[in-house]
Amino acid sequence: MREYYVYILAKKRNGALYVGKTLDLTKRIKRHKRKTAAKFTKDYEINKLVYFEKFKNRQTASVREQQLKKWNRRWKIRLIEQSNPSWKDLNPLDPRQRSK
Repeated sequence: MREYYVYILAKKRNGALYVGKTLDLTKRIKRHKRKTAAKFTKDYEINKLVYFEKFKNRQTASVREQQLKKWNRRWKIRLIEQSNPSWKDLNPLDPRQRSK
């Protein structure tokens, strides 16, 4: 069964934000870290995974992605801080995260 992800990247705490959707979160974050993904994230160095949600189908994920993109900044920050108050990088590739 395929899982889709909607995610939010940040440059730093309360910095620039990016909302995206992907089928493979690990691979997509790797592309953002290598600056080979979206031009916006590359230009503004936005590559810290601060929030994500899983979905069972593409349509539901797409609807949620569009919803989050329309939200104002304050709502997105509140959403991030509910599950990640310290704005840790939730990157599954980061070895520092694996040891916790």
